[in-house]
Amino acid sequence: MAKLTLEDLDLKGKKVLMRVDFNVPLKEENGEVEVANDNRIVAALPSIKYVLNHGGRAIIFSHLGRVKSEDDKKKLSMKPVAQRLADLIQQPVTFVPAIEGKELEEAVDNLGDGQVLVFENTRFADVQNGEEVKRESKNDPALGKYWASLGDVFINDAFGTAHRSHASNAGIAANIAQTAAGYLMEKEIKFLGGAVENPKRPFVAIIGGAKVSDKIEIIQNLLKKADKVIVGGGMAYTFDAAMGKPIGDSLYEADKVDLAKQLIDEAGDKLVLPVDAVAADKFSNDADTYIAEDGIKDGYMGLDIGPKSIELFKSVLNDAKTVVWNGPMGVFEMPKFAKGTLAIGEELAKVTKENDATTIVGGGDSTAAVQQLGIADQLSHISTGGGASLEYLEGKELPGISAISDK
Repeated sequence: MAKLTLEDLDLKGKKVLMRVDFNVPLKEENGEVEVANDNRIVAALPSIKYVLNHGGRAIIFSHLGRVKSEDDKKKLSMKPVAQRLADLIQQPVTFVPAIEGKELEEAVDNLGDGQVLVFENTRFADVQNGEEVKRESKNDPALGKYWASLGDVFINDAFGTAHRSHASNAGIAANIAQTAAGYLMEKEIKFLGGAVENPKRPFVAIIGGAKVSDKIEIIQNLLKKADKVIVGGGMAYTFDAAMGKPIGDSLYEADKVDLAKQLIDEAGDKLVLPVDAVAADKFSNDADTYIAEDGIKDGYMGLDIGPKSIELFKSVLNDAKTVVWNGPMGVFEMPKFAKGTLAIGEELAKVTKENDATTIVGGGDSTAAVQQLGIADQLSHISTGGGASLEYLEGKELPGISAISDK
């Protein structure tokens, strides 16, 4: 990897700024606010422990939720997150309820080697005196410079915000001598970047989800790079409409039909579309259903791919060496329409094992599906960033990654 990583740095005695993704859900128990799910905190522990074990002084910060008012600030403090981190690393964590100022500066100066400080939610900088000023979100140059002044080196381990140019990633990086990728960021660059830039072939991309408009740039980018692009989910009906197939009451985007037609013409047999659907008379798990093969009749809507599509997609995946999957094949939250999505997940686990394939699941609903299946640990990589992984697959440059120092 051409980017500087955590292990390239000499950390002993250094004040190490660490941008992590601790944007976790909170809950209230007996009047106390607690972390409801600590997966993201656990995911960052290897990078944090590396810094502590190598004599660094960890200054950790993250955004938490959407901060648009003074009221939001009352509900979205990092304090419970800092407490949960202290439990997980089994050592004290200093929490500073400020994002700038004397209290924060003194606490940073008093930090010893191997000690940890967490400061307040970076998005608190977006609201001042009740006004929404977006100093963090709009990458205010003075704020990035100020945060950079608190440390000697910067480690960015927050892939989930890598597609945003914020003061807490690009702003700091522009004002500090060295920026390195933490372990999570390094893994994302290796897997997602590797799949897009230099995949083992055959390379198959599976794109699902509801709307063509959300994924059009990904499909266009991957058609240039992949050997096959499988399209499923609600967006498949826009392609069906483009081919003149009846789609009943299925979700589709009328204004994207011409674009779908163009993609079908340009891609040829590279684009693999469903050949049947599970059609339902209503959007409900107790709907009346039938398998629609030659289009969907009026009064019914397609809510999952059918058995022939599952077999077709499996045959395409059969000899794959790299697979990227983003988006479900149907309304998998309802068990009746989860079969297609779960079948894809099972097939991915199989090709990972049997073909030694690199299998990558990029964000959102497909991540939920592989967790539901219990196969997350059987795949090569589950991306931690929804929007960031989408933009990476679109071939866009991510500010949070380009800001990391080259080796």
